[in-house]
Amino acid sequence: MATDPTIGELFKQALILDADVHAAVNAYMTDAETGVFPVGEGYGLDLAAAVDAHGPAKRALADPSASDEFKRTVVRAALILARPIKR
Repeated sequence: MATDPTIGELFKQALILDADVHAAVNAYMTDAETGVFPVGEGYGLDLAAAVDAHGPAKRALADPSASDEFKRTVVRAALILARPIKR
């Protein structure tokens, strides 16, 4: 495993659960300025920075014709690819 694993890598190891990712997506969709959010046991992820760093998510969120479901999907992808901090 990488020394700086992504949310997805931690998910595969069951260190972060689907419920954690779902809660993070909900938090971001409620407040796009959400900073560090707890994910899993002992990890935190800056949601705003993770989405901002993911071009497809930024484009989808800026598209008024994109559905809420699609926006949630690309936010989830952005978070899964992000690298959390160990708390």
